[in-house]
Amino acid sequence: MNPDFDITYKVLFRKYYANLLFYATRLLGDEEAEDVVQDVFFELWKRQEFIEYGEHIQAFLYRAVYTRALNVLKHRSVKDGYCAVMNEISQKRADFYQPDNNEVIQRIEDKELRSEINVAINELPEKCREVFKLSYLHDMKNKEIADVMGVSLRTVEAHMYKALKYLRNRLDYLWVIFILFLFK
Repeated sequence: MNPDFDITYKVLFRKYYANLLFYATRLLGDEEAEDVVQDVFFELWKRQEFIEYGEHIQAFLYRAVYTRALNVLKHRSVKDGYCAVMNEISQKRADFYQPDNNEVIQRIEDKELRSEINVAINELPEKCREVFKLSYLHDMKNKEIADVMGVSLRTVEAHMYKALKYLRNRLDYLWVIFILFLFK
């Protein structure tokens, strides 16, 4: 290590640091400029035995800052490009798995919903279940159901009321979907 280098280094730092920082800021912006200039001075310190400190040192320092700034810009470009690609992939993934856009997920949800509704319908008392199925699943009118089952219209209405009340309570959180499901 050169004993005079410490003094030379301090002189170079004081003389060029502010101007190099200004130069780097014009190339990169504030965030990375200081890191670039500090890296250049750190490299100068590490390579003190191999660098001549003559009249060309200023050109050397500016060239070193410029080269490091270009490397930062290239890295930033690659990183931004990567981020843009990753954002696009993430967006496409989110769009694909968004339930309203994904036919597979819609089928799964429909299947699960149908299963839950069918379980609830099958929990109904036998006559209520029969009236409900004839009305909503076979699209029969109350009068037709009464004729088929051999009961009065009032009995059909009472069974329907009982079935809907039970299903409304049983499937409370799904009631709106349930109604839409029935009328698809």
